[in-house]
Amino acid sequence: MYTKINAFLIMLLAALQINAQDDLLNELDNATKDVKQFDLPAFKAMQIGNLQSTKIADKGDLYLVVAHRFGSLKDGIDEFFGLDQANTKIQLLYSFWDHIQLGLSRDSFEKTYSGTIKFGLTKQSNKFPLNIVGYASADINSEIKKANYPNLKFGDRMSYTFQLLTSRRVSKNLSLQVAPSFVRQNLQDLNATKERNHNQFLMGIGGRLKVSKRMSINLDYAYNFNKNKNSIYNNPLTLGVDIETGGHVFQLLFSNARGSNDSAFLTKAQGDWSKGDISFGFNVVRVF
Repeated sequence: MYTKINAFLIMLLAALQINAQDDLLNELDNATKDVKQFDLPAFKAMQIGNLQSTKIADKGDLYLVVAHRFGSLKDGIDEFFGLDQANTKIQLLYSFWDHIQLGLSRDSFEKTYSGTIKFGLTKQSNKFPLNIVGYASADINSEIKKANYPNLKFGDRMSYTFQLLTSRRVSKNLSLQVAPSFVRQNLQDLNATKERNHNQFLMGIGGRLKVSKRMSINLDYAYNFNKNKNSIYNNPLTLGVDIETGGHVFQLLFSNARGSNDSAFLTKAQGDWSKGDISFGFNVVRVF
């Protein structure tokens, strides 16, 4: 009799314990679901190729970016496939505050000085599916000669770029981005643009496909809705490879744009992929 009662009590206690454990696990699951968990960044570098990515420097991090864009490959051995010609940009990026990055650079293309700001709006998480980042840059073309433009004012040297960068880490290996963009050019060469279009709207797209632990294939493109069909400029297309080595990221790329500053690569790409008129280049990114 007592044996049966004891067995019954043991079974009852075991059932109660299992039920309590299930309730505790359910509570932990619900608590975890209520906590915002951020996904890994969609991109490893500040740029996909030429196009800005949604990556922002962490607070207190200093980045040095050295970018080279060489001449056209179609120039052949006479110009050593473009390596005899080079445009160089040196850029410093720093984050004084969380989710806000400031930058200064000098690009030998049109002897351009630039200031940039990148600020995070949202991050991809279990609560929200996208990374959204605002980006703006101001470029000063110091190459313009007043002798050629007698009425030149300082403001005529300025170009501005504004972008809303929206990306998603689709999977462990694939990230995609769209970048609606606006470029304002205060001074234009009508022989090149064929008409006045100081305000230009573009749609940028880009992606990163990870192919190994430290390597990815990247691509970015921008379509200009305001470009005259007879303009000497083309829509920029860049194909590249990222190689991660510790604190460095090497970006090797081929592009029809030779300028590295935002307004130049977006609106002044003169190369033509269909004619083999493309240039080799690279970005070296170092964080301190």
